[in-house]
Amino acid sequence: MLSLGAFLEGRSFSVPVGLAVGTSLLALCACSPVVDVTAAKDAANPACAPMMVALPDAIGDAALRKTNSQATAAWGDPSQVVLRCGVNVPGPTTDRCVSVNGVDWVIKEGDPVWTLTTFGRDPATEILLDPDKISSATVLADLSAPEAKIPSTRNCVGQEDLQNLPGSQ
Repeated sequence: MLSLGAFLEGRSFSVPVGLAVGTSLLALCACSPVVDVTAAKDAANPACAPMMVALPDAIGDAALRKTNSQATAAWGDPSQVVLRCGVNVPGPTTDRCVSVNGVDWVIKEGDPVWTLTTFGRDPATEILLDPDKISSATVLADLSAPEAKIPSTRNCVGQEDLQNLPGSQ
């Protein structure tokens, strides 16, 4: 393989052209392919923006990668975590709901992919992950702080919460 130095040696480029060629070659050699993620229906919602700019550069050992759609993100090569902001806001559910750092997440366990969707936030955010490849606890801990940038309007309630309502005794 021809090195960048060998390629440029003996050639007379202006500095801007040489830098452009070098930068282009490095970009082609050093990047993972862009991840193809379908944007959510409400991906253009301005409330997604503060969360998207606060996303971490890595989740565990999985590095953030470029995606081809608005309000989406992916980590790992191959992708271990995929995020989409602007998905349908879940209504009342009997699915398992957990709270991590003040953010409620509805969990649907699939085989092998789990879907985690924020509860009580509009727009909602969806995360897809394989718990055999990356810990759901790590993912939720790393993504709850950015997700908290979208204001909460409701919280998950559990059986114990329902038992404490007036008139339920």
